[in-house]
Amino acid sequence: MMSREPPVPLVQTRIDSPVGRLTLVARDDGLAAVLWPDDDPRRVRLAPAADAPDHPVLVAAARELSGYFAGALTRFTVPLAPEGTDFQRQVWSALRTIPFGETRSYAAIARQIGRPRAVRAVGAANGRNPLSIIAPCHRVIGSNGALTGFAGGLEVKQRLLAFEAGAGWPASFIA
Repeated sequence: MMSREPPVPLVQTRIDSPVGRLTLVARDDGLAAVLWPDDDPRRVRLAPAADAPDHPVLVAAARELSGYFAGALTRFTVPLAPEGTDFQRQVWSALRTIPFGETRSYAAIARQIGRPRAVRAVGAANGRNPLSIIAPCHRVIGSNGALTGFAGGLEVKQRLLAFEAGAGWPASFIA
Protein backbone atom coordinates (compact mmCIF):
# COMPACT_ATOMS: atom_id res chain seq x y z
CA MET A 1 0.00 0.00 0.00
CA MET A 2 1.41 3.39 -1.01
CA SER A 3 1.47 6.11 1.57
CA ARG A 4 0.10 9.47 0.55
CA GLU A 5 1.54 12.70 1.79
CA PRO A 6 -0.83 14.69 3.97
CA PRO A 7 -2.46 17.65 2.23
CA VAL A 8 -0.59 20.91 2.50
CA PRO A 9 -2.61 23.25 4.71
CA LEU A 10 -4.10 26.27 3.03
CA VAL A 11 -4.49 29.72 4.56
CA GLN A 12 -6.54 32.65 3.33
CA THR A 13 -7.34 36.28 3.77
CA ARG A 14 -9.65 38.73 2.04
CA ILE A 15 -8.74 42.12 0.62
CA ASP A 16 -10.79 44.95 -0.79
CA SER A 17 -9.90 46.12 -4.28
CA PRO A 18 -11.32 48.34 -7.02
CA VAL A 19 -12.78 45.16 -8.59
CA GLY A 20 -14.37 43.80 -5.44
CA ARG A 21 -13.42 41.79 -2.40
CA LEU A 22 -10.81 39.19 -3.35
CA THR A 23 -9.90 36.06 -1.42
CA LEU A 24 -6.20 35.21 -1.40
CA VAL A 25 -5.28 31.59 -0.69
CA ALA A 26 -1.75 30.36 0.01
CA ARG A 27 0.45 27.51 1.10
CA ASP A 28 3.74 28.03 2.90
CA ASP A 29 5.59 27.89 -0.44
CA GLY A 30 3.45 30.35 -2.38
CA LEU A 31 0.15 31.85 -3.45
CA ALA A 32 -2.35 29.21 -4.56
CA ALA A 33 -5.29 31.38 -5.67
CA VAL A 34 -6.87 34.80 -6.05
CA LEU A 35 -10.62 34.26 -6.01
CA TRP A 36 -13.49 36.53 -7.00
CA PRO A 37 -16.45 37.34 -4.72
CA ASP A 38 -18.85 35.16 -6.72
CA ASP A 39 -16.29 32.59 -7.89
CA ASP A 40 -17.73 29.18 -8.73
CA PRO A 41 -16.06 26.70 -6.35
CA ARG A 42 -15.88 24.22 -9.25
CA ARG A 43 -13.60 26.56 -11.24
CA VAL A 44 -10.74 26.39 -8.71
CA ARG A 45 -11.00 23.39 -6.44
CA LEU A 46 -9.29 23.94 -3.11
CA ALA A 47 -9.41 22.33 0.29
CA PRO A 48 -10.80 24.46 3.11
CA ALA A 49 -8.43 27.20 4.22
CA ALA A 50 -7.86 28.72 7.65
CA ASP A 51 -7.96 32.49 8.06
CA ALA A 52 -4.41 33.77 8.45
CA PRO A 53 -4.15 37.44 7.42
CA ASP A 54 -0.59 37.66 8.81
CA HIS A 55 0.78 34.73 6.76
CA PRO A 56 3.89 36.05 4.93
CA VAL A 57 2.78 34.88 1.48
CA LEU A 58 -0.65 36.47 1.93
CA VAL A 59 0.89 39.71 3.23
CA ALA A 60 3.22 39.85 0.21
CA ALA A 61 0.39 39.11 -2.23
CA ALA A 62 -1.87 41.75 -0.66
CA ARG A 63 0.94 44.31 -0.79
CA GLU A 64 1.67 43.58 -4.44
CA LEU A 65 -2.01 43.63 -5.45
CA SER A 66 -2.39 46.96 -3.64
CA GLY A 67 0.57 48.30 -5.63
CA TYR A 68 -0.93 46.98 -8.85
CA PHE A 69 -4.32 48.60 -8.20
CA ALA A 70 -2.57 51.88 -7.29
CA GLY A 71 -0.79 51.82 -10.66
CA ALA A 72 2.64 51.47 -9.04
CA LEU A 73 3.32 47.79 -9.85
CA THR A 74 3.22 46.14 -13.27
CA ARG A 75 4.89 42.79 -12.51
CA PHE A 76 4.27 40.46 -9.58
CA THR A 77 7.07 38.68 -7.72
CA VAL A 78 5.15 36.90 -4.95
CA PRO A 79 5.97 33.16 -4.97
CA LEU A 80 3.27 31.08 -6.65
CA ALA A 81 2.03 27.57 -5.87
CA PRO A 82 -1.05 26.86 -8.02
CA GLU A 83 -2.33 23.31 -8.41
CA GLY A 84 -3.04 22.11 -11.90
CA THR A 85 -1.96 19.77 -14.64
CA ASP A 86 1.39 20.25 -16.35
CA PHE A 87 -0.44 21.72 -19.36
CA GLN A 88 -2.43 24.16 -17.20
CA ARG A 89 0.70 25.31 -15.37
CA GLN A 90 2.42 25.81 -18.73
CA VAL A 91 -0.46 28.03 -19.89
CA TRP A 92 -0.52 29.95 -16.59
CA SER A 93 3.22 30.51 -16.86
CA ALA A 94 2.75 31.86 -20.40
CA LEU A 95 0.10 34.27 -19.11
CA ARG A 96 2.71 35.81 -16.82
CA THR A 97 4.81 36.77 -19.88
CA ILE A 98 2.09 39.06 -21.28
CA PRO A 99 3.32 42.57 -20.51
CA PHE A 100 1.20 44.99 -18.50
CA GLY A 101 -1.12 46.89 -20.83
CA GLU A 102 -0.88 44.35 -23.67
CA THR A 103 -3.11 41.49 -24.78
CA ARG A 104 -2.60 38.14 -26.49
CA SER A 105 -5.01 35.81 -28.22
CA TYR A 106 -5.64 32.24 -27.13
CA ALA A 107 -4.03 31.18 -30.42
CA ALA A 108 -0.90 33.21 -29.62
CA ILE A 109 -0.62 31.54 -26.22
CA ALA A 110 -1.07 28.11 -27.85
CA ARG A 111 1.77 28.91 -30.28
CA GLN A 112 3.93 30.27 -27.46
CA ILE A 113 3.74 27.00 -25.52
CA GLY A 114 4.46 24.97 -28.67
CA ARG A 115 0.92 23.60 -29.04
CA PRO A 116 -0.55 25.68 -31.90
CA ARG A 117 -3.56 23.38 -32.33
CA ALA A 118 -4.48 23.48 -28.63
CA VAL A 119 -6.37 26.77 -28.74
CA ARG A 120 -9.47 25.36 -27.04
CA ALA A 121 -7.37 23.62 -24.38
CA VAL A 122 -5.58 26.93 -23.76
CA GLY A 123 -9.00 28.56 -23.34
CA ALA A 124 -10.03 25.89 -20.85
CA ALA A 125 -6.78 26.24 -18.88
CA ASN A 126 -7.20 30.02 -18.92
CA GLY A 127 -10.69 29.58 -17.48
CA ARG A 128 -9.29 27.49 -14.61
CA ASN A 129 -6.48 29.94 -13.84
CA PRO A 130 -6.48 30.18 -10.04
CA LEU A 131 -4.24 33.24 -9.98
CA SER A 132 -6.44 35.92 -11.54
CA ILE A 133 -4.71 39.26 -12.08
CA ILE A 134 -1.30 37.86 -11.03
CA ALA A 135 -1.29 35.37 -13.92
CA PRO A 136 -3.17 37.90 -16.05
CA CYS A 137 -5.83 35.85 -17.83
CA HIS A 138 -7.73 39.12 -18.33
CA ARG A 139 -5.09 39.99 -20.96
CA VAL A 140 -6.18 37.08 -23.17
CA ILE A 141 -8.75 37.92 -25.83
CA GLY A 142 -10.26 36.29 -28.89
CA SER A 143 -8.31 36.30 -32.16
CA ASN A 144 -10.79 38.86 -33.50
CA GLY A 145 -10.09 41.19 -30.56
CA ALA A 146 -13.32 40.34 -28.75
CA LEU A 147 -13.40 40.07 -25.00
CA THR A 148 -14.19 36.53 -23.97
CA GLY A 149 -15.03 34.83 -20.67
CA PHE A 150 -13.47 35.90 -17.41
CA ALA A 151 -14.14 34.59 -13.89
CA GLY A 152 -14.53 38.13 -12.56
CA GLY A 153 -17.01 39.00 -15.32
CA LEU A 154 -16.54 40.74 -18.65
CA GLU A 155 -17.15 44.19 -17.15
CA VAL A 156 -14.26 43.65 -14.74
CA LYS A 157 -12.08 42.31 -17.57
CA GLN A 158 -12.84 45.42 -19.60
CA ARG A 159 -12.04 47.70 -16.62
CA LEU A 160 -8.76 45.88 -15.89
CA LEU A 161 -7.68 46.30 -19.51
CA ALA A 162 -8.74 49.96 -19.52
CA PHE A 163 -6.91 50.54 -16.22
CA GLU A 164 -3.75 48.99 -17.65
CA ALA A 165 -4.12 51.17 -20.74
CA GLY A 166 -3.98 54.23 -18.46
CA ALA A 167 -7.65 54.98 -17.85
CA GLY A 168 -7.46 54.67 -14.05
CA TRP A 169 -10.40 53.61 -11.89
CA PRO A 170 -13.67 55.54 -12.29
CA ALA A 171 -15.26 56.33 -8.90
CA SER A 172 -18.43 54.56 -9.99
CA PHE A 173 -16.52 51.31 -10.50
CA ILE A 174 -14.62 51.12 -7.24
CA ALA A 175 -16.24 48.40 -5.17
